[in-house]
Amino acid sequence: MQYLQVDNTTTNLCLDSRERPLPKPNEVLIEVAASGINRADLLQIAGHYPPPPGASDIVGLEVSGVVKSAPDASRFQAGDRVMALLSGGGYAQYVTVDVGSVMPVPKRLDLPQSAAIPEAFITAYQALFDIGGLNARLLAGKPRVLIHAGASGVGCAAIQLALAAGCEVFTTASSNEKLTALAEFGPIEPINYKQQCFSDYIAKKTNKCGVDIIVDFIGGDYLEKNISCAALDGTIVTLAMLGGRFGSKLDFAKLLQKRLTLCGSTLRNRSDAYKARLVSEFEQRFLPKFESGELKPTIDSTFTYRDVNTALARIASNQNIGKLLLCDFTA
Repeated sequence: MQYLQVDNTTTNLCLDSRERPLPKPNEVLIEVAASGINRADLLQIAGHYPPPPGASDIVGLEVSGVVKSAPDASRFQAGDRVMALLSGGGYAQYVTVDVGSVMPVPKRLDLPQSAAIPEAFITAYQALFDIGGLNARLLAGKPRVLIHAGASGVGCAAIQLALAAGCEVFTTASSNEKLTALAEFGPIEPINYKQQCFSDYIAKKTNKCGVDIIVDFIGGDYLEKNISCAALDGTIVTLAMLGGRFGSKLDFAKLLQKRLTLCGSTLRNRSDAYKARLVSEFEQRFLPKFESGELKPTIDSTFTYRDVNTALARIASNQNIGKLLLCDFTA
């Protein structure tokens, strides 16, 4: 099979070939139609985010495609259109994955579109519902949610899930163009972080009550501002550290007074059982909303596998609104 390999001399990706992976008894073998690109891929290519033990060393955390083989008695069979959350191996013509991380493709979507769903939406679901406790907060009223990097793939997914659940949504982005695009999802409070302080804006809009859940990809000096605009008993979920690994200040007085919960999480190195539970919950609750059109994958652009380095440069320069996809090994 063909796959994309890291050229250690340039850190670019180039096409190469190796044997097709052999599925284990609990795994599905998928012929890949499209692969989603994630910022985590950039980290792996740079040597900073190795795959967890036992995972493929090939880059790529989500795909869509057609089942070639599936475990006995599973709900999938050869020929089914599927999408899958991976620990690695996505930038290849074939991939194997635990059956619990596989979902059917919504009928109204094509295969490339569906490749934009697994990593982005499952990560967003984990942050909001599994870690942020959104279900319990919904019982108490209309929660307020702040989603940083709203134009990223996970940001777009999180905005849509929060709106679909009935939240009041604040989101930050680097340009008015991005915020205008995000407003198409529904009623949001848009914040251009280059033009105004998001914590001051939220304090004014909420009469200093703050937001209940913050989904943060920035880290760095956002920690202090996140604590400032968090509500009583709020939860701050940090998924990345694009702004730096060290926070400038941590005000323990505010942390204690507000009874805040600070959480950090990744999804890739979680157990198969954990990911299967998230996938199952997400599929039951939200996959029908892709059928109805209430939710949709947000796709910035699509590239061939040969053009992968151009695609990676686009996401590295923060130009995208939504997901970037790879399709077609033959082009």
